Amino acid sequence: MSLSLSLRTQSNDLWTKEQSHPFIQEIGSGKLPLKKFQYFMKQDYLFLIEYCRVISLCVAKTDKISDMTFFSSLLHETLDTEMDLHINFCKDFDISIQDLEKTVPSNATQNYTNHLLNVSYAKSALDIAVSILPCAWGYSEIGQKLKSNGLPNNAPLYSKWIELYSSKEFEELANQIKNYIDIESKEISEKAKKNLGKIFITSSNHEYNFWDSAYNLLP
Repeated sequence: MSLSLSLRTQSNDLWTKEQSHPFIQEIGSGKLPLKKFQYFMKQDYLFLIEYCRVISLCVAKTDKISDMTFFSSLLHETLDTEMDLHINFCKDFDISIQDLEKTVPSNATQNYTNHLLNVSYAKSALDIAVSILPCAWGYSEIGQKLKSNGLPNNAPLYSKWIELYSSKEFEELANQIKNYIDIESKEISEKAKKNLGKIFITSSNHEYNFWDSAYNLLP
Protein backbone atom coordinates (compact mmCIF):
# COMPACT_ATOMS: atom_id res chain seq x y z
CA MET A 1 0.00 0.00 0.00
CA SER A 2 1.32 3.46 -0.89
CA LEU A 3 2.04 5.82 1.99
CA SER A 4 -0.64 8.32 0.93
CA LEU A 5 -3.30 5.60 0.85
CA SER A 6 -2.08 4.25 4.19
CA LEU A 7 -2.36 7.71 5.74
CA ARG A 8 -5.86 8.15 4.32
CA THR A 9 -6.94 4.72 5.60
CA GLN A 10 -5.62 5.39 9.10
CA SER A 11 -7.54 8.65 9.29
CA ASN A 12 -10.78 7.38 7.75
CA ASP A 13 -12.93 7.81 10.89
CA LEU A 14 -11.80 11.41 11.29
CA TRP A 15 -12.35 12.21 7.62
CA THR A 16 -15.82 10.63 7.74
CA LYS A 17 -16.62 12.81 10.76
CA GLU A 18 -15.33 15.87 8.89
CA GLN A 19 -17.35 15.15 5.75
CA SER A 20 -20.45 14.64 7.89
CA HIS A 21 -20.03 17.97 9.68
CA PRO A 22 -23.12 20.19 9.46
CA PHE A 23 -21.09 22.96 7.79
CA ILE A 24 -20.31 20.63 4.88
CA GLN A 25 -23.76 19.09 4.77
CA GLU A 26 -25.49 22.47 4.79
CA ILE A 27 -23.36 23.71 1.90
CA GLY A 28 -24.60 20.66 0.02
CA SER A 29 -28.24 21.33 0.89
CA GLY A 30 -27.92 25.07 0.34
CA LYS A 31 -29.13 25.71 3.89
CA LEU A 32 -25.90 27.00 5.48
CA PRO A 33 -26.55 30.45 7.00
CA LEU A 34 -24.80 33.16 5.03
CA LYS A 35 -22.96 34.61 8.03
CA LYS A 36 -21.29 31.25 8.67
CA PHE A 37 -20.03 30.98 5.12
CA GLN A 38 -18.82 34.60 5.21
CA TYR A 39 -16.91 33.82 8.39
CA PHE A 40 -15.38 30.78 6.69
CA MET A 41 -14.36 32.74 3.59
CA LYS A 42 -12.64 35.43 5.66
CA GLN A 43 -10.70 32.89 7.68
CA ASP A 44 -9.85 30.90 4.56
CA TYR A 45 -8.31 34.03 3.04
CA LEU A 46 -5.91 34.24 5.99
CA PHE A 47 -5.24 30.52 5.75
CA LEU A 48 -4.38 30.73 2.05
CA ILE A 49 -1.75 33.39 2.71
CA GLU A 50 0.06 31.17 5.22
CA TYR A 51 -0.50 28.11 3.02
CA CYS A 52 1.43 29.90 0.29
CA ARG A 53 4.31 30.54 2.69
CA VAL A 54 4.37 26.84 3.48
CA ILE A 55 4.49 25.83 -0.18
CA SER A 56 7.29 28.34 -0.85
CA LEU A 57 9.34 26.72 1.93
CA CYS A 58 8.67 23.34 0.35
CA VAL A 59 10.05 24.64 -2.96
CA ALA A 60 13.25 25.67 -1.18
CA LYS A 61 13.65 22.25 0.46
CA THR A 62 13.07 19.97 -2.55
CA ASP A 63 16.09 18.27 -4.11
CA LYS A 64 14.94 17.62 -7.67
CA ILE A 65 14.30 20.25 -10.32
CA SER A 66 11.09 18.45 -11.32
CA ASP A 67 9.80 18.69 -7.75
CA MET A 68 10.78 22.35 -7.52
CA THR A 69 8.84 22.88 -10.73
CA PHE A 70 5.73 21.15 -9.37
CA PHE A 71 5.66 22.95 -6.03
CA SER A 72 6.39 26.25 -7.78
CA SER A 73 3.40 25.64 -10.03
CA LEU A 74 1.31 24.75 -6.96
CA LEU A 75 2.41 28.02 -5.36
CA HIS A 76 1.43 29.90 -8.51
CA GLU A 77 -1.96 28.17 -8.69
CA THR A 78 -2.65 28.97 -5.04
CA LEU A 79 -1.22 32.48 -4.84
CA ASP A 80 -2.35 33.82 -8.20
CA THR A 81 -5.25 31.68 -9.37
CA GLU A 82 -7.00 30.36 -6.25
CA MET A 83 -6.41 33.58 -4.30
CA ASP A 84 -7.91 35.68 -7.11
CA LEU A 85 -10.87 33.31 -7.34
CA HIS A 86 -11.29 33.51 -3.58
CA ILE A 87 -11.27 37.32 -3.53
CA ASN A 88 -13.72 37.52 -6.43
CA PHE A 89 -15.91 34.87 -4.83
CA CYS A 90 -15.91 36.87 -1.60
CA LYS A 91 -17.35 39.83 -3.53
CA ASP A 92 -20.33 37.65 -4.44
CA PHE A 93 -20.94 37.29 -0.69
CA ASP A 94 -20.57 41.04 -0.03
CA ILE A 95 -17.09 40.66 1.45
CA SER A 96 -14.70 43.37 0.25
CA ILE A 97 -10.91 43.13 0.10
CA GLN A 98 -10.90 45.65 2.96
CA ASP A 99 -13.04 43.25 5.01
CA LEU A 100 -10.60 40.45 4.28
CA GLU A 101 -7.57 42.51 5.24
CA LYS A 102 -9.18 43.52 8.55
CA THR A 103 -9.99 39.92 9.50
CA VAL A 104 -8.37 38.63 12.69
CA PRO A 105 -7.37 34.95 12.64
CA SER A 106 -9.52 32.69 14.77
CA ASN A 107 -7.89 30.29 17.21
CA ALA A 108 -8.57 27.44 14.77
CA THR A 109 -6.90 29.30 11.91
CA GLN A 110 -3.93 30.33 14.05
CA ASN A 111 -3.41 26.82 15.41
CA TYR A 112 -3.63 25.24 11.97
CA THR A 113 -1.23 27.65 10.27
CA ASN A 114 1.19 27.49 13.21
CA HIS A 115 1.29 23.72 12.81
CA LEU A 116 1.99 23.95 9.07
CA LEU A 117 4.68 26.59 9.51
CA ASN A 118 6.36 24.70 12.34
CA VAL A 119 6.60 21.62 10.14
CA SER A 120 7.83 23.70 7.22
CA TYR A 121 10.65 25.42 9.09
CA ALA A 122 11.81 22.40 11.08
CA LYS A 123 11.36 19.45 8.73
CA SER A 124 11.84 18.20 5.18
CA ALA A 125 9.93 18.75 1.96
CA LEU A 126 8.33 15.32 2.41
CA ASP A 127 7.03 16.31 5.85
CA ILE A 128 5.67 19.55 4.41
CA ALA A 129 3.89 17.71 1.58
CA VAL A 130 2.27 15.37 4.11
CA SER A 131 1.16 18.32 6.25
CA ILE A 132 -0.69 20.02 3.37
CA LEU A 133 -2.17 16.87 1.85
CA PRO A 134 -5.28 16.73 4.10
CA CYS A 135 -6.26 20.19 2.87
CA ALA A 136 -5.79 19.52 -0.85
CA TRP A 137 -7.13 15.96 -0.81
CA GLY A 138 -9.88 16.68 1.71
CA TYR A 139 -11.38 19.55 -0.25
CA SER A 140 -11.30 17.47 -3.42
CA GLU A 141 -13.14 14.60 -1.72
CA ILE A 142 -15.67 16.95 -0.16
CA GLY A 143 -16.33 18.72 -3.45
CA GLN A 144 -16.81 15.45 -5.32
CA LYS A 145 -19.07 13.94 -2.67
CA LEU A 146 -21.27 17.04 -2.54
CA LYS A 147 -21.50 17.18 -6.32
CA SER A 148 -22.41 13.49 -6.52
CA ASN A 149 -25.34 14.23 -4.19
CA GLY A 150 -26.58 16.94 -6.56
CA LEU A 151 -25.94 20.66 -6.58
CA PRO A 152 -28.17 22.88 -4.39
CA ASN A 153 -30.13 24.74 -7.06
CA ASN A 154 -31.58 27.01 -4.39
CA ALA A 155 -28.06 28.27 -3.56
CA PRO A 156 -26.12 29.02 -6.77
CA LEU A 157 -23.10 30.45 -4.93
CA TYR A 158 -22.70 27.27 -2.89
CA SER A 159 -23.07 25.33 -6.13
CA LYS A 160 -20.23 27.40 -7.57
CA TRP A 161 -18.03 26.53 -4.58
CA ILE A 162 -18.82 22.83 -5.00
CA GLU A 163 -18.04 23.00 -8.73
CA LEU A 164 -14.63 24.53 -7.97
CA TYR A 165 -13.51 21.87 -5.51
CA SER A 166 -15.04 18.94 -7.38
CA SER A 167 -13.13 19.85 -10.56
CA LYS A 168 -10.65 17.49 -12.22
CA GLU A 169 -8.04 20.26 -12.08
CA PHE A 170 -8.25 20.49 -8.30
CA GLU A 171 -8.21 16.69 -7.99
CA GLU A 172 -5.06 16.56 -10.12
CA LEU A 173 -3.22 18.94 -7.77
CA ALA A 174 -4.02 16.63 -4.85
CA ASN A 175 -2.93 13.61 -6.89
CA GLN A 176 0.41 15.21 -7.68
CA ILE A 177 1.07 15.85 -3.99
CA LYS A 178 0.19 12.20 -3.28
CA ASN A 179 2.52 11.01 -6.05
CA TYR A 180 5.39 13.07 -4.65
CA ILE A 181 4.82 11.62 -1.17
CA ASP A 182 4.61 8.05 -2.45
CA ILE A 183 7.84 8.34 -4.44
CA GLU A 184 9.83 10.10 -1.72
CA SER A 185 8.69 7.72 1.03
CA LYS A 186 9.66 4.44 -0.66
CA GLU A 187 12.99 4.09 1.14
CA ILE A 188 12.23 5.67 4.52
CA SER A 189 12.08 3.78 7.83
CA GLU A 190 8.97 2.67 9.66
CA LYS A 191 9.76 5.21 12.36
CA ALA A 192 9.80 7.98 9.77
CA LYS A 193 6.47 6.76 8.39
CA LYS A 194 4.94 6.87 11.87
CA ASN A 195 6.16 10.45 12.31
CA LEU A 196 4.59 11.38 8.97
CA GLY A 197 1.39 9.72 10.15
CA LYS A 198 1.34 11.99 13.20
CA ILE A 199 1.74 15.06 10.98
CA PHE A 200 -1.07 13.89 8.71
CA ILE A 201 -3.46 13.22 11.61
CA THR A 202 -2.63 16.57 13.21
CA SER A 203 -3.41 18.40 9.94
CA SER A 204 -6.61 16.39 9.56
CA ASN A 205 -7.70 17.39 13.07
CA HIS A 206 -7.01 21.02 12.24
CA GLU A 207 -9.11 20.66 9.09
CA TYR A 208 -12.05 19.47 11.18
CA ASN A 209 -11.58 22.26 13.71
CA PHE A 210 -11.48 24.83 10.90
CA TRP A 211 -14.94 23.77 9.68
CA ASP A 212 -16.26 23.53 13.23
CA SER A 213 -14.95 26.97 14.14
CA ALA A 214 -16.71 28.50 11.13
CA TYR A 215 -19.98 26.72 11.85
CA ASN A 216 -20.01 27.87 15.45
CA LEU A 217 -18.52 31.33 14.70
CA LEU A 218 -15.77 30.76 17.25
CA PRO A 219 -13.19 33.50 17.97
